[in-house]
Amino acid sequence: MRTTDHTETSNRVLSVLEKRFGDAARSLAPDADLTDALPGFDSLAALEYVTAVEGEFGIEVDFVGDDVRYWFSTLERTAQYVHECVEDQAA
Repeated sequence: MRTTDHTETSNRVLSVLEKRFGDAARSLAPDADLTDALPGFDSLAALEYVTAVEGEFGIEVDFVGDDVRYWFSTLERTAQYVHECVEDQAA
């Protein structure tokens, strides 16, 4: 798998959110809490978000070992988590 820069990762994560939440996601601040900022971002939407991110980047999220509620709570944190996973896979 090729490496990605952080901006590209952030843009791809945002694209995942845009597919589900449209305009509401486009205006997200990188550090905005997704539960507060996106109407309908409930536990099911969060699970779908994690699954969609896994598919987009070809990664597998460790629901037991990683603090998924923390890492997938904002766009910025998700991008950081994904970027590190992708870099680890490339190493």
